[in-house]
Amino acid sequence: MSVFRKTIALAASAIVAATALIVPAQAEDATGQQLYPLFTYRTGPYAPSFIPFGAGNIDYLRYVNEVEGGVNGVKILIQECETAYTIERGIECYERYKNGFNGALTAAIYPHSSGLDVALTDKARIDKVPIVSPGGGQNIATDGRVFPYQFPLVFDYWSEAQIIVDYIASQAGGYDKLKGVKIATLYHDSGYGRDTIEPLSILSKKYGFEDIQIPVPHPGEQQQSQWQQIRRAGADWVFLRGWGVMTPVAIKTAARVGFPVDRIIGDIWSGSEDDARPAGAAAKGYLAVSVFPPGTNYGILKTLKENILDKGKSDLKDNSKFGTVYYNYGVIEAITFVEALRTGQKKFGNQPLTTAEGQWALENLNIDDKRIAELGAEGLISPLKTSIDNHKGETIAAKIIQWNGESWDTKTDWIKADATLFADVLKAKSAAYAAEKGITPRDAASN
Repeated sequence: MSVFRKTIALAASAIVAATALIVPAQAEDATGQQLYPLFTYRTGPYAPSFIPFGAGNIDYLRYVNEVEGGVNGVKILIQECETAYTIERGIECYERYKNGFNGALTAAIYPHSSGLDVALTDKARIDKVPIVSPGGGQNIATDGRVFPYQFPLVFDYWSEAQIIVDYIASQAGGYDKLKGVKIATLYHDSGYGRDTIEPLSILSKKYGFEDIQIPVPHPGEQQQSQWQQIRRAGADWVFLRGWGVMTPVAIKTAARVGFPVDRIIGDIWSGSEDDARPAGAAAKGYLAVSVFPPGTNYGILKTLKENILDKGKSDLKDNSKFGTVYYNYGVIEAITFVEALRTGQKKFGNQPLTTAEGQWALENLNIDDKRIAELGAEGLISPLKTSIDNHKGETIAAKIIQWNGESWDTKTDWIKADATLFADVLKAKSAAYAAEKGITPRDAASN
């Protein structure tokens, strides 16, 4: 049984259990507002990642509400639901808000967890609720003909594998120089961490590099044996797919065994300030993939500082987190939500969207260069255009950044993934899933 199917099976019992835990919250009537269920993890081992991310998310939506007057006059109602980054509690939050809240309509749900995204696959299809996971969704769900309610917007781990290999090839002098190069992937032993095993295997056969896969049990506080294995294997590069404490522990352990930090490239969830800074001097030179570029020199960040932070309205308790990787991720995610609402309102009118209307909007997003400039997000996000055939976006890209000891420097411009490279493999996987579930793939004309 595949990891994907195992996760679905394990989630089924959790769904039943979580449904029984729901206690309806009481609040004033919110009719006429658009609900944004904010799935949080302010508690638990990954809270340091969520806190700046959640603040970026809230600050942007607060700006839209208070400065812009809502989305064409429709205010966004934020309702937090704490998951502690667990699937069972995440399913409880989904059940609580899938049908709206006190009159406010739900258009889409952002689960903020790769595992929860997978666990909700069948449930969301039955309930017809769009599930959106920018940067952390399932690559197979790119095929909206089979996965009508899953949206792995912006980025995915298979594309990340491509971008890592592309960068290493550029450092080696070309793809033809990859033959014999040893690339070790040190990964969080979870569905998220294992998601690049298959694409890297495909890429290693295509380009001739040696693919070394090394798991690290959660939470990753002990890695001495793994790094000794990396040294014994003679790895030239390490692709670090960590999460939480695993990343700074990896960087410090690498230093102890003498592995050069500038040959370690972190995953998008291993490339925040809170991943590098705790490793101290050992992190200087560390590389990471960035889909959420850090910094405050973007128009939208300047706008948020002026209208939200400087007026004491930010969700941040520590303003030094402003403009960090995770804060900017929160802003980017909130932009995708608001732009989906704008897209849907052009078709359905300036009113709150239903889940059906939210699905249509998410399949018709077109955040092009012109719109990015209007948002003041040039350099912060790359263009995003979706369709029934492509729930991820036509242009998948990331930058490579490097830690200078205090902050991140940008090493590259956007590196674009080749959408055709894995197309046949993913199409076959999607077809197999459709056959197993008895799903008739949709036709683009149905949109």
